[in-house]
Amino acid sequence: MPQGLKKGFAVLGIESSCDETACALVEDGRRVLSNVIDSQIELHRLYGGVVPELAGRNHVMAIDRAAKRALADAGADFSDVDAVAVTCGAGLVGCLLVGVSYAKALAYSLGVPLVAVNHIEAHMCANYLGTDAEPPYLCILASGGHTAVVHVAGYNEYSVLSSTVDDAIGEAFDKVARTLGLPYPGGPQIDRLSESGKPVYRLPSPLLKNGNLSYSGLKTAVVNLMHNAAQRNEALDAADLSASFSRAAIDPLLSVAEKHLKRLGLKTLALAGGVAANGYLRGEAQRLSQRTGIRVLLPEKKLCTDNGAMVASQGYFLLAEKGVNCDLTLNAAPTLRLRGDKPSRR
Repeated sequence: MPQGLKKGFAVLGIESSCDETACALVEDGRRVLSNVIDSQIELHRLYGGVVPELAGRNHVMAIDRAAKRALADAGADFSDVDAVAVTCGAGLVGCLLVGVSYAKALAYSLGVPLVAVNHIEAHMCANYLGTDAEPPYLCILASGGHTAVVHVAGYNEYSVLSSTVDDAIGEAFDKVARTLGLPYPGGPQIDRLSESGKPVYRLPSPLLKNGNLSYSGLKTAVVNLMHNAAQRNEALDAADLSASFSRAAIDPLLSVAEKHLKRLGLKTLALAGGVAANGYLRGEAQRLSQRTGIRVLLPEKKLCTDNGAMVASQGYFLLAEKGVNCDLTLNAAPTLRLRGDKPSRR
């Protein structure tokens, strides 16, 4: 456990990278005192996906309200905040700027450290919230924007072992859901449908020979399957197709993770990102644990999607190990990558 900060050190985490305005107060990187998420799902559902301009405007309206509610829910006020952590990237630039601007003004006015957080790394820190988990471990990072198998060697030390070379797994889920005519957000809809379906349709594996993954071809295969069926006036069962797609997308990802666990001799597997809330992925990870004896970390589902608590946790560990990592010149970094990541190759 990192040393150097007082016990009960409270970090206010601010997240505005996409369509959730989220603020949370977290003590010592693990104890969640409050976790407020001001969702825009109903707004963007009208358009079938996130509209960046609308998302940015709604962050402006919601962020101060969310921060004050987070403090009120924790029974605290601004004087109890020891540091402010904010997502500076990756994400939509207009959305990120709202959070970054608010965090800079707040940290300056309170006279407390400002910590710049990488959204991708913050997702993995959800595994520390309410647990005693510590590195090293292997993490399956699966979200709408990212898919990777990451070796977490330390609280701030990451190495990407396998990743997608094109679409992220969450993006593929959403596009398949849209093809099926399911409402936004599509991933949870596919998850629910797949519970009553059977994997009867044959779909290609996204796994590449070098251990990376390609979800673009799998997504296209589903679209082609539906198109061909329509030309023949055949009806495809949506539940069966959802179950077939879910297994085709998730099984290879778990297979890759299991190989890396064995190669590195790691005894813990963690899930992170929005797709970590997927029921099939969580169930298969638990079955992997029963079969191999490894420990599996499953964050609460509400901590898998974008939230301020994960940002506060990452901010705490950055501050504890590395000290203040930015000043008031901080800017949004929409294309920020995970540390230790390199562009994927086929």
